[in-house]
Amino acid sequence: MIGVGYRLNPKSKSPSYIEDAAAAVAWTFQHIAEFGGNPNLIFVSGHSAGGYLGLMITLDKKYLEKHRVDANRVAALIPFSGQTITHFTIRQERGIKATQPIVDEFAPIYHVRSDAPPILLITGDREMEIMGRYEENTYFSRMMKMAGHTKTKLYELQGFDHVNMAEAAFPLLLREVDHRIKEIGERK
Repeated sequence: MIGVGYRLNPKSKSPSYIEDAAAAVAWTFQHIAEFGGNPNLIFVSGHSAGGYLGLMITLDKKYLEKHRVDANRVAALIPFSGQTITHFTIRQERGIKATQPIVDEFAPIYHVRSDAPPILLITGDREMEIMGRYEENTYFSRMMKMAGHTKTKLYELQGFDHVNMAEAAFPLLLREVDHRIKEIGERK
C-alpha cells in the first residue's frame, strides 16, 4: 500500500492536487517493481477527496499520460464516497456555492468511457452521506454502463455516514482486489 499526499486548498488551486495524485500513481507504476511489487496489480482507492482524485486521474487519461502512463493499466478503481461531479473545492475556488452541482472537465462523470478499468463505487447510506454523494455515484454508475462500461459496481453501506463508511468499506475493497488478482492471473 502506498499513501499519497497532495497539495491542499487554499494554498494550492485546481488542478494542482489532481496533478499531484497523478504524479504519485505514475511514480508507483514506474518504481513498484523495485520494491517487489507487480505493475499489473496497482489499485487506486481513496476516501472522499481521495476517491475524487482517483476517479479523475483514472478517467481523464491526460493526467497520467503526462507521465507516460496509460490510465487503463490501473487494475481497478475503488473510490470510497468520491465526488463524481466537479469537486466542491473547485466550485468554491470559482465562487460557486456548494449546493450548485457542476459537470465540467473537473468532473469524473464528464469522462465516462467504456474502456476504463473496473470500478467499484462504495458510498455511505444515502440518508447519511454528505451532499448527495450516493446519488452522484448512482448517476455516475448508470452513465458508465450507458457508455458501455460493463465492470462498474455500486455499493451503498446502510447505516454508515460519510466518515464511518470507510472502515465498513475495506472488506469490499479487499474482496475486489482479490477478485481482480485472480482475474488478471487467469488471463496470463
